[in-house]
Amino acid sequence: MTTYDCDVLVVGGGIVGLSTAYALTRAAPGTRVIVLEKENGPARHQTGRNSGVIHSGIYYKPGSLKARFAVRGAAEMVEFCARHGIPHEVTGKLIVATERDELPRLHALVQRGRENGIPVRELGPAQIAAYEPEVRGLAAIHVGTTGVCDYGAVAARLAELSGARVRYGAEVVRIDRRPSLGVAVRTTDGTVLRARALVNCAGLHCDRVARLAGDDPGVRIVPFRGEYYELARPGLVKGLVYPVPDPAFPFLGVHLTRGIDGTVHVGPNAVPAGAREGYDWRTVRPRELAGTLAWPGSWHIARRHWRYGAGELHRSWSKRAFAEAVRRLLPSVREADLRPSPAGVRAQAVLRDGTLVDDFLIRSAPRTIHVLNAPSPAATASLPIGREVARRALAALPD
Repeated sequence: MTTYDCDVLVVGGGIVGLSTAYALTRAAPGTRVIVLEKENGPARHQTGRNSGVIHSGIYYKPGSLKARFAVRGAAEMVEFCARHGIPHEVTGKLIVATERDELPRLHALVQRGRENGIPVRELGPAQIAAYEPEVRGLAAIHVGTTGVCDYGAVAARLAELSGARVRYGAEVVRIDRRPSLGVAVRTTDGTVLRARALVNCAGLHCDRVARLAGDDPGVRIVPFRGEYYELARPGLVKGLVYPVPDPAFPFLGVHLTRGIDGTVHVGPNAVPAGAREGYDWRTVRPRELAGTLAWPGSWHIARRHWRYGAGELHRSWSKRAFAEAVRRLLPSVREADLRPSPAGVRAQAVLRDGTLVDDFLIRSAPRTIHVLNAPSPAATASLPIGREVARRALAALPD
């Protein structure tokens, strides 16, 4: 008879993994859960290195997981933060068109927002100035349900509330899955843990963990670094200001975000990273970079979107170019107003043909659930995502 260390083993201590652990113990009290996190604390990567925005769900295709989970998750995240004393604020945000060719896309966002059940108000130039005196644009929309919070604090609270055993400094190096017996996982220190089911919430490394489990994820994580600046004159911006995004990309463009601490972050751009945790140009891991370059989808992206990529690279290498991009929204900003701030890396799943996976991607395998695409707005949607993954994990447990 097999002895199990837990019922469900969760790989990854970011906000999605910890929300899953929380949902498991809420849905099925008594479920034994262990979370393995390779870092020495929670939320060290995507969760703790973003702009802290509680997204409304306005950008996402109606009926998609992103749309449904973001709209629901935004309300739940505000309620969770209020209940547990986590710093947060519902600020609303402006999405601003600065060029005439952006107006049709702005109007399409209005329609999409309404289809997703999000309150949206259309603004003219004078109304933009009433919200943001220093921002200029031809037209804008105000989205009232957007906010900001401290996602690192949310993740830490989820870890406490879940009742799960969270093991830090525990990187998974081997997985042995036998459908009739369960899953055995070995960590870097040689510890072996046995579980009845496994959940893969490894973020930047989720495709690698899927392969360790013997599954073909069908995608490759291609890391894109998002570089930020902090505004030296935060008084120039009162809240959150976004450009009209290009629908061909899952990136929202360089935007202005006043955080809960009063600082204003500017960014991010989106440039290829030389490592899955490549937070600057100096960080290159040859094996990880080789894996990215060997994936056919990476070359399809480069051929298809080289012009867009060249602009992003130029803004990465040139602070002046970055400042010029910001001036489209905030004409009074100067190059000297931009102070370097820590970067983040987006775990973007890419198909073999170069398609950027647009929706959340969750796949089931025997005794295993893989979360294979959960970049922004995953932090916003983490509570609904956690429930969905927990539901599938509990269904995967043998009777």
